[in-house]
Amino acid sequence: MLEEVTIYSDGACSGNPGPGGYGAILTIGKHQKEINGGFRKTTNNRMELLAIIKALESLKRECKVKVVSDSKYIVDAMTKRWAHKWSQNNWKLRKNEDAKNPDMWKVMLELENKHELSFKWVKGHSGHEMNERADTLAVEARDEVSKHKIDDFFENSLK
Repeated sequence: MLEEVTIYSDGACSGNPGPGGYGAILTIGKHQKEINGGFRKTTNNRMELLAIIKALESLKRECKVKVVSDSKYIVDAMTKRWAHKWSQNNWKLRKNEDAKNPDMWKVMLELENKHELSFKWVKGHSGHEMNERADTLAVEARDEVSKHKIDDFFENSLK
């Protein structure tokens, strides 16, 4: 029997693109683990995805995972299997339109093969305690990275 984990996740961005952060809370029984991080130039959807990816990557073994997110983009892409279709279509939405964030969707689909995943959408900023906490973690990471000044040459060399 697989261990049951719930992941509450959120992303935050000032500007799109702009400074951004992700936050996630993993709950296993009575235990909780919080993770977060930020980037100087990113998008909200990338931070939403990264919150879930980082949380899943932190699991040491196969688990039954319920992901709770306020991102319709992610919940719909996974539950309606849009991401799978994008992958099968060489990361195209339509003939002349590329899917966004294929690098991250590839990782998400690989992680889906390692765990038994389900997704639940919750309305953001509606008082859901764990979603609000994930948002706080994401905002804290975004604000922390926004404080630091890194020259463009150095930041671009990291890509």
